[in-house]
Amino acid sequence: MRDEKIGEFLDRLADRVPAPGGGATAALHAAQAAALVAMVARYSTGERYAEHRASIDRIIGASDALRADALRLAAQDAAAFTAVTDAYRLPRDSEAQRADRSAAIATALVGAAQPPAQVIAVAAEVLTLAEELLPIGNPNVSTDVAAAAEAARAAATTARVNVEVNLAGVREHTARATLVAGTDRVDELATRADRLTAAVRRGIAG
Repeated sequence: MRDEKIGEFLDRLADRVPAPGGGATAALHAAQAAALVAMVARYSTGERYAEHRASIDRIIGASDALRADALRLAAQDAAAFTAVTDAYRLPRDSEAQRADRSAAIATALVGAAQPPAQVIAVAAEVLTLAEELLPIGNPNVSTDVAAAAEAARAAATTARVNVEVNLAGVREHTARATLVAGTDRVDELATRADRLTAAVRRGIAG
């Protein structure tokens, strides 16, 4: 997906195929959020921002790494969803086959929930970087911090429903509890995104 043209990806997204879907778009939202944070940070270098050089350099490195993580998760999400559809296609003619199929489906559903759960974590980290960057970054590109916050929010809220849709088939207690804990933080992330965007809007309103 890293080397795919945007138009080609959107053609596949619009097609009647199992993947890519919402999970991949959640990861791409996170990747765009991280890229926006990196861009603002790179516009916040030089003599004028020398006081915050260490923080800015750290934010650039962290956001670049998160962008790469998000792109990896986009590809993993598509592969995990394919594994789910393959599991549902397994034969179920005998009792043994039905048991094997049920076990394969359960395993695949846990696997399918992992990439969007990790996207939520990436979105949270990006949002933290955006919050840190806004007061020290270049005010001329502050609206891109808000854009990053909104993209991070979209990543988290989209990823949440992609975790939740798999939860019904996740019966292993520890895995289920971990996934639920990840989704439980999304409302708080959305609130933080609201606050960051509001701060930017206040700033540009004068």
